[in-house]
Amino acid sequence: MTTDTQNPQSQSGQTVIIQQSDKKSNGVGTSGFVLALIALFLGWVPFLGWILWLLGLILSFVGVFKEPKGLAIAGLVISLIGIILLITVFGAILGGAAFL
Repeated sequence: MTTDTQNPQSQSGQTVIIQQSDKKSNGVGTSGFVLALIALFLGWVPFLGWILWLLGLILSFVGVFKEPKGLAIAGLVISLIGIILLITVFGAILGGAAFL
């Protein structure tokens, strides 16, 4: 008595094709997002925070032109909001210093 489960060639002869999709990643966009998040917490450090905001903005902007775009867009938004807040705070400080 022989069993067909031990010999795969004696089975039905169907070919099974497994199609695996390549997982795409956007390293530039991801790094821009990470830098924007770090800058969100370290934005109060005078030069380190400013450099992180700027690098996060640049890398996220470059990452928007690659697929997938999700983290790159999130990093771009965070960086833009942070830079607008940074400019607003410095404008208020300089405006207050002008009255002294």
